[in-house]
Amino acid sequence: MRASVVKAHGGLDQIALVDWPEPKAGPGQAVVEVAACGLNYLDIFVLRGMPGLPVQMPRIPGGDISGTVREVGPGVARDWVGRRVLVDPHIRHGGALGEHDHGGLCERIAVDADNLIALPDDVSFEQAAALPIAYGTAYRMMITRGGVRAGETVLILGASGGVGTACVQIAKNAGAVVIACASSKAKLDRLRELGADHLIDYTREDFSGRAWEISGRRGCEIVVNYTGGDTWVPSLRALAPHGRLLTCGATAGYDPRTDIRYIWRRRW
Repeated sequence: MRASVVKAHGGLDQIALVDWPEPKAGPGQAVVEVAACGLNYLDIFVLRGMPGLPVQMPRIPGGDISGTVREVGPGVARDWVGRRVLVDPHIRHGGALGEHDHGGLCERIAVDADNLIALPDDVSFEQAAALPIAYGTAYRMMITRGGVRAGETVLILGASGGVGTACVQIAKNAGAVVIACASSKAKLDRLRELGADHLIDYTREDFSGRAWEISGRRGCEIVVNYTGGDTWVPSLRALAPHGRLLTCGATAGYDPRTDIRYIWRRRW
């Protein structure tokens, strides 16, 4: 079969379309014929590499996978064959498909049957492949770790991205007051449509100071920051006492300066 493979960390020249061995369904596994595979910022991290987070090469990237089950292995019900599915990217020993194991930028992939999620007929393969990593990450941050509650104020940086838009919708559905940050009017208009209560164009104003004002100068109970870099300390400043700063990435820099004054002051 054909597969897009990252040969080594680097630029786009390290990606190649190659012939790859056909997958086989082992015990407890299924082979999925890939119909759609989304691209995620995780794939950029895999390509470029990040110190301290090694990825074994060569690697087939792509963790957002949908398709049709074509084969099942021992221990898997035969009625999965022919079903349209979304693939949960979490892998049993930890990590995600496309990073810690081969992903879906290929024609077929073998996955654990426990990762199969049956698709309703009215959900397209493309719609399904837009969900797993972004919305799964957002759900874990906002609900599992952040425990967002009705009435809280939530500041979301990079709100127009995949994880960001998911955070906006989850926080709004929980009854929170949502402050969304983005870099253009078009993005902010769309975020308002998705449920954001307040909008900040961070290219025009200090998002931290503006969020502080919107919150009535008491701070935000939750700040979502997966950019890092120069946004880290302003995010700390925007927190309310006992607030939660949630992160899942570092698109603007993984080693930001910090200011421990805001760590102890926001803990009183």
